[in-house]
Amino acid sequence: MEANQYPEPANLGGPAVSPILNIDPDTAHEHERLDLHAHPEPMLTWSSTATLIGTVAGRDWLIPPGYGLWVPGGIEHSGAVLHAGEMVTITFAADRRPLDWTEPTCFAVGSLLGEIITHLHDAAPDDRSRSAAETLMFELLSPLPAHDIRIAMPTDPRARAVAEQLIARPADQRDLVGWADHVHASVRTLSRLFRAETGLNFATWRTHIRIRAAIPLLVDGTPVGGAARAVGYRKPSAFIAAFRRVTGQTPGTYLPQPSNAPSTASRASAPSPLATRNAPPPTSAPSHSQPSSSAGGGFVGASP
Repeated sequence: MEANQYPEPANLGGPAVSPILNIDPDTAHEHERLDLHAHPEPMLTWSSTATLIGTVAGRDWLIPPGYGLWVPGGIEHSGAVLHAGEMVTITFAADRRPLDWTEPTCFAVGSLLGEIITHLHDAAPDDRSRSAAETLMFELLSPLPAHDIRIAMPTDPRARAVAEQLIARPADQRDLVGWADHVHASVRTLSRLFRAETGLNFATWRTHIRIRAAIPLLVDGTPVGGAARAVGYRKPSAFIAAFRRVTGQTPGTYLPQPSNAPSTASRASAPSPLATRNAPPPTSAPSHSQPSSSAGGGFVGASP
């Protein structure tokens, strides 16, 4: 599908000029990579079915299906596709930044926001609904609070290959022996690389990856047993125990509350699915922090 290139001005029905330069749906192919670069135009990437990882401002950002990432203009970024699928990149004019987000920030893309983006791509440039649709799109874009499961990514190509494949498929049951054979390294070497470059042994690192992958599933309403199986646990009890060790909470904390249930201030917020490069492993139960309204983010994936 070709990108929807916006003429100048895009909003023909009023004085406002659209900040959108183009909307580009694309198929992300497995193992595609985007070299490190920067450009003055801010960009927004939404992954509808792909799993992407991007390095933006010194951090690795995981973009699973149903999430997106904003990259402000001028920030160096690179990326890779961990699991093939569909994605959309929206490019904005450098002098008409539509959001006050000044840092890379993740956001969730629900069905309404996804439909609006699709409509903006399909609608003619002079469509009278475009201005209202853009306004609603920007209203629906909301930064996700960061969940501080700090996960460092190894840099050695052999360990990095294992890490990227486990992020893409956290339920993979191969042990360290199987992975060592896969990347043509000895078990001892691979074990040493994970501990030296992530601060965690392989088993603990994989547990953190699995728990982080489970959180968006729980937030979306997946039952605990289903989330456990999706990330590689055969027994829900083992998943619950691991979840508590990593987060200090039970998986049920992240399940949606019924609409008539009383709100609780202590209930966990939906996390931003990010991985922090070279972050030290947590020494205690991670905290949850709500970013300021000016914080933002995104990953220009392989196209985060």
